[in-house]
Amino acid sequence: MGERTVVVLGGGVGGAVVARALRRRVPGGDRVILVDREPTHRFLPSALWLMTGARSPGQITRDLRRLEPRGIEVLLADVREVDVAGRRLGADALHVGFDRLVVAAGADLAPDAMPGFEEAAHSLYTFEGSLAAGRALRAFAGGRIVILVSSMPFKCPAAPYEAALLAEAMLRELGVRDLSTIDIYTPEPLPMPTAGPQVGEALKAVLAERGIGFHPEVAAVSIDAERRGVTLADGGFVPFDLLLGVPPHRPPEVVRESGLSGETGYVPVDAQTLATTVEGIFAIGDVTTIPIAGGKSLPKAGVFAHHQAKVVARRIADELAGRKPTAEFDGSGSCFVATGDGKAAYASGRFYGGFPPPIRFHAPGRLWHLGKKVFERYWLGPWFW
Repeated sequence: MGERTVVVLGGGVGGAVVARALRRRVPGGDRVILVDREPTHRFLPSALWLMTGARSPGQITRDLRRLEPRGIEVLLADVREVDVAGRRLGADALHVGFDRLVVAAGADLAPDAMPGFEEAAHSLYTFEGSLAAGRALRAFAGGRIVILVSSMPFKCPAAPYEAALLAEAMLRELGVRDLSTIDIYTPEPLPMPTAGPQVGEALKAVLAERGIGFHPEVAAVSIDAERRGVTLADGGFVPFDLLLGVPPHRPPEVVRESGLSGETGYVPVDAQTLATTVEGIFAIGDVTTIPIAGGKSLPKAGVFAHHQAKVVARRIADELAGRKPTAEFDGSGSCFVATGDGKAAYASGRFYGGFPPPIRFHAPGRLWHLGKKVFERYWLGPWFW
């Protein structure tokens, strides 16, 4: 039958899971190649614990090359071209052919797309930004904190709300909560709107209990670093003393130019199989767009990439073995929301099959905080050893 090559583009949650699962399922004579531009895998669900000081970067990063003893070839390269017709990836002078391709390239952060963001905001979506936000909070003597969701869509839909709750807990610990206000401004109608109004209202109530203002359906157009304020599309101006922000996101350029992307630049896939419009090419995680009921799209979150990766690995293994693939993704997902004070909220359910989806929200408690820590340990341990 000869050697077959399965290439995974992207070393985030989805890419790491699909590579490991493929290596366990396909014959040893077949190659599994994981391609990423850098060797460091960052566990983003714990990134906001960098802000609080509960974690250091080294505790929540792993070297992708740890996967090599497992029989996975890790190629560090900045891929510039996905040649669909030629079945190969191009990176400078390097070309990698494939029989099957899994695109797990994620969504790129684009702070430059919001004028003033880079100058005035601490990004909640980078390790550096989270660490800087923590330093700023510890030096904060009081005033107005604004948490801005700059545009949609954005990955990890709980992150701005988790950031607000953790920041509020930090201010109480530092003794400056009574001197401060915290407000969230977002284009969303409710927190985590794809989970349905019940979850959104429940999380909104948690914010209200902590005195955190929620301002929905707000469109920001620019940030004025000198005047320290956010200009809104309706002409409003939101002043701040400290700005924590969700930067704009965009699909990776290599994906936009591949011929795989749709009108939004993200890759449309079959909701159950994660197959693209090109045979033998799959896409998972944040790089995809999957319509769901209610005119919405499946949220961009690592938990979905994780489950999708396992489905795709099984389907590819079955295809290569000449079996009919049967594995399907059912839209299941879950989310921990750290709320500070050693507590977390938790939501879980299926996002396929009607709106609102059957998602259950669990109020903040110590058990869910422990669950978030256990999941972190599970992810950073077995997957990279």
